[in-house]
Amino acid sequence: MSVPTPVALPARDVSDSLAPVRFDALLVVSFGGPEGMDDVMPFLRNVTRGRRIPPDRLQSVARHYERFDGTSPINALNQALIQALEARLADVGPALPVYWGNRNWRPLLVDTLREMAADGVQDALAFVTSAYSCYSCCRQYREDIERARDELGPGAPRVAKLRAFHNHPGFIEANARGIQDALDRLPPSRRAAARIAFTAHSVPLGMARSSPYESQLLETARLVAERVEHPHWQLVYQSRSGPPSQPWLGPDIGDHLRELRDAGVTDVVVAPIGFISDHMEVVYDLDVAAQSAADELGLNLVRAATAGTHPAFVEMIRELILERTSEQAAPRSLGTAGPDHAVCPPDCCLPG
Repeated sequence: MSVPTPVALPARDVSDSLAPVRFDALLVVSFGGPEGMDDVMPFLRNVTRGRRIPPDRLQSVARHYERFDGTSPINALNQALIQALEARLADVGPALPVYWGNRNWRPLLVDTLREMAADGVQDALAFVTSAYSCYSCCRQYREDIERARDELGPGAPRVAKLRAFHNHPGFIEANARGIQDALDRLPPSRRAAARIAFTAHSVPLGMARSSPYESQLLETARLVAERVEHPHWQLVYQSRSGPPSQPWLGPDIGDHLRELRDAGVTDVVVAPIGFISDHMEVVYDLDVAAQSAADELGLNLVRAATAGTHPAFVEMIRELILERTSEQAAPRSLGTAGPDHAVCPPDCCLPG
């Protein structure tokens, strides 16, 4: 995988300042996913644009989608989250219209920004569907927003990204609920001895070292484990896509499952805290590949739900909006790290 070239984020972006701004919309920004086999290869080319990915690698990934008729669950789940958020904002405020734009598939960011401009939106807040801080989780989304604004030209809405939320109480509560539900599916006599494997997308070590990604994930895992009062856990990684010669964060979930088997473990709850909702790298890498590995090893694997539309998570998004629109809304966080910065500094989350 080639190292991305960072894009300069200009001062005209309102996310570079906490000066008072009257925001008139919320933009939900996500990764995007195909909705049929005809979409899969164009989608994968969008995801890998600018990188030297061999065609056979893309074909290999495309076969993952074939198991699901070419449809990733991410778009439907984003729509469900937006509906839940719209209902919450309509009920208790603040009253903001909600738009949705993706980095890699329809609705694409540039098309959504064009719609927003036509509706008279000038300054929008962006909720990025990633809880953590690294190049691919944070800055790359900001760069893609800026590219879309540049493509649209004068009159493009200004966009301010809401902060990362890895230790927000609402995110912790939503994940804890999913893990507790998974633990409850185990026989009562085996729950205490079960292991929790918290998973997140692996990234190259260079990218990890230029951001707090790994430390944030460890903090989230610790807080969630404490919330469910379960001390037996480990953070592991999934979905590595780089060449063997390039070091990435580990251990891999597959290696971890073998270690658990060798240690005599019977049950493992796999909790994808690195993601806010299911998508192909959750349903294939965990529900297919990891589940198959666990079956071969004789491990009972139970997968925990992602945050999704849990009411605590939906309310968290509303709170993040209030942090930027109300002087009375103080940022909330758990643990020792404190809330993430409200505005990304210029050198935030460089690719490494």
